[in-house]
Amino acid sequence: MKTKIKYTEEPMGELRVIKDILPSPEQLALKEENIKITISMKKSSIDFFKKQAKKQHTSYQKMIRRLIDWYATQHHKSA
Repeated sequence: MKTKIKYTEEPMGELRVIKDILPSPEQLALKEENIKITISMKKSSIDFFKKQAKKQHTSYQKMIRRLIDWYATQHHKSA
């Protein structure tokens, strides 16, 4: 159910300009250096990631990469 908003001519109070807080396009386009590697994993592990990736509509390689990145970030903070 949609509720209509009724606007009135009430005073808004003191207005102030807020500095632009959005990042620049250059900041959004930052790319980290990636290195290609070859890794051997158990077939059951790859099957697991492929199944989960299919459910999430993403790449199993991307999921593994994110998992490794997350792990490294968490342990880098505590080191």
